Amino acid sequence: ELESAVQKYRRCVEMDPEFFDGWHALGMALMKIGHFPEAIEAGKRATELRPNDQIAWTSLSLFYNRNGDIKEAEAAGAKAKILGWGGKV
Repeated sequence: ELESAVQKYRRCVEMDPEFFDGWHALGMALMKIGHFPEAIEAGKRATELRPNDQIAWTSLSLFYNRNGDIKEAEAAGAKAKILGWGGKV
């Protein structure tokens, strides 16, 4: 089912490259099937579209973590924390 979801989310973002929810959902689905580098790329796109979205940065941190990119995970997590305190990145 997740493979099918990935295909559908890919079609969504191909049709509308500015669709934040599509990029975020694509990243989550890719992470769940173990495609961490692709999840990171989708997560980065989501944070580009909404740079002040705490959940997007938290998800990107998770994607980096699962890929073993601890330094990048900590940086994305720090941005999420700043946003949680009401700041902007």
